[in-house]
Amino acid sequence: MGCFVKALFFSVSVLSLVATAALAQSPPESAPPTPPIAAPRDIPYVGQLKVAVDATDLDRKIWNVTTTMPVAKSGDFVFLYPQWVPGGHSPRNDLDKLAGLVVTANGKRIPWVRDVVNVHAFHVDVPAGVKEIQIRYQFLTAVEGKVGRIEVTPEMLNLQWLQVVMYPAGYYTRQIPVEASVKLPEGWKFATALETAKTDGQTTTFKPTNVEILVDSPMMAGKYFKSIDLDPTGPAPVRLNLVADSPDNLEAKPEQIQAHKELVQQAYKLYGSHHYDHYDFLVAMSDRLGGIGLEHHRSSENGVSPKYFTDWEKQYAGRSLLPHEYTHSWNGKFRRAADLWTPNLNVPMRDSMMWVYEGQTQYWGNVLAARAGLMTKQQALDSMAATAAVYDNRRGRDWRPVQDTTNDPIIANRKPLSWLSWQRSEDYYSEGQLVWLDADTLIREKTGGKKSLDDFAKAFFGIDNGSFSEHTYVFDDVVKTLNGVYPYDWAKFLKSRIQEVQPRAPLDGLERGGYKLVYTDTPTDFMKQAEARSKSVSLSYSLGLSVGGDGVLTDVQWDGPAFKAGLTQGLTIVAVNGEAYEGDKLKEAVKAAMKPENPLVELLIKDGSRYRTVKIDYRGGLRYPRLERIAGVPDHLGDILAPKK
Repeated sequence: MGCFVKALFFSVSVLSLVATAALAQSPPESAPPTPPIAAPRDIPYVGQLKVAVDATDLDRKIWNVTTTMPVAKSGDFVFLYPQWVPGGHSPRNDLDKLAGLVVTANGKRIPWVRDVVNVHAFHVDVPAGVKEIQIRYQFLTAVEGKVGRIEVTPEMLNLQWLQVVMYPAGYYTRQIPVEASVKLPEGWKFATALETAKTDGQTTTFKPTNVEILVDSPMMAGKYFKSIDLDPTGPAPVRLNLVADSPDNLEAKPEQIQAHKELVQQAYKLYGSHHYDHYDFLVAMSDRLGGIGLEHHRSSENGVSPKYFTDWEKQYAGRSLLPHEYTHSWNGKFRRAADLWTPNLNVPMRDSMMWVYEGQTQYWGNVLAARAGLMTKQQALDSMAATAAVYDNRRGRDWRPVQDTTNDPIIANRKPLSWLSWQRSEDYYSEGQLVWLDADTLIREKTGGKKSLDDFAKAFFGIDNGSFSEHTYVFDDVVKTLNGVYPYDWAKFLKSRIQEVQPRAPLDGLERGGYKLVYTDTPTDFMKQAEARSKSVSLSYSLGLSVGGDGVLTDVQWDGPAFKAGLTQGLTIVAVNGEAYEGDKLKEAVKAAMKPENPLVELLIKDGSRYRTVKIDYRGGLRYPRLERIAGVPDHLGDILAPKK
């Protein structure tokens, strides 16, 4: 027994000594911090950059780039590839498509090293006596959709300087002079907000500018091109520049062009100003080039259907795109939230005021589309109904305020979501639109129609007519301008709708405007067009699901009938009530289930290699949103959508 006790005591002692020794050891040491990249300073750079792009390799979709960069001294020098995307509100520039990087000085190659913390920064040790370095690389545009957005086709290309430019660290981009040039395929024409200095064969050199303006001036170029002057006698040229898959698609009727001309005039009447020396709509009429809608101060990139003109009556569901991006010249580019403005393209942006930047732009984009005649009043009302229904049924509002969705460009970067209606996405766009409709109709009601949000637009965006330098603002500036139109507790109005969790969508603006949201068993023409464009069947407000043309579920509403039946997006509907799946059969099954004596909707579901049968407990019939006139209430929505005189 004594030996056992001694052995036990010895074991405990050894373990204690081991533990004590372990505690006495020094903790692991991390590497010392990497020296930070020089912060941007508002001082002139030492010389002028030159950026030359060869965009002629259509077969392989490769852009070859050479940047010549002056340097002031020898030693460690850092140049940057842009990270944050203006208009994208996120750090999503395509660094992964940069390849073949080679740096030379006086014809000799010098090594480069990527910064281990900031992977968008590159270090080189500049030899003594060197006055400039050459940086050569390729930008490998996507060769298929799964790699990224298609930017090159045999007929056209969309060159964004943001993707090809390098610039020195330590300076505001507006303080870095640059001369850009591009070589295009033989016979191609182009449009950009940059001004041409000279053209020599296939190569065009642009007038010197700065890096800030360069990256804000993308290019559309193509084999089939047309430019239309929308305001020949106006204060500044405004052009509609079209590139198309086929020359036939460039043909437009006079009344179609007139609607685009009216867009310019209605914008001037709304804002009472312009903030550009010229403006270029860059429009790709294509189903081959990747879709886009991106704002710039003196231009915008817009992707529309190849039959934008030839199928005019069938395309109005997306016709607010150009008015939206045009509005951004005033809202977002000229007037910009103070925390969104940054001195260069590698300083983080903050998106807290996106419900003004995008939300009010969404509102004015739809209003201007109607005022210009790009959409009829009824089409605009049907568009509002579709938007209102989305947020009337968005269950994510039970836990997440609109304000938090302003972080989504950074959080999600527009990646697909499994449960959109619960997670929410960038809801500051269209729920923001409903909030601004609420504000507009409230002002109109309180002033008997004498004042409106139009007065806010002119007071807020119309200042400094002709200037196109940025003019920043904060929340209190928005409130102050609203109070200048009509005194009210606008801070509370906005904070409650934007910053607080609200169980219901902000639909007061519709009812104050003379309409209410209702659901009927017949879709509006707008909903029919939306289904046709997406090649899907939308039963979001009945079964709580949407189905693609191949029978795959593309969305399931959180806590809706389909959700409760255990369905998720990505599953495939093989059969409906025992018959092979077709969209119309699914709709007929929903209608038939309204009668208690008929069976519930029964779906045969394919989930990978497994099959199962699901019955959806729903008998409410088809439900599609539309707006219904409220008797006795002034038609403020009609007034909002009517052209300004």
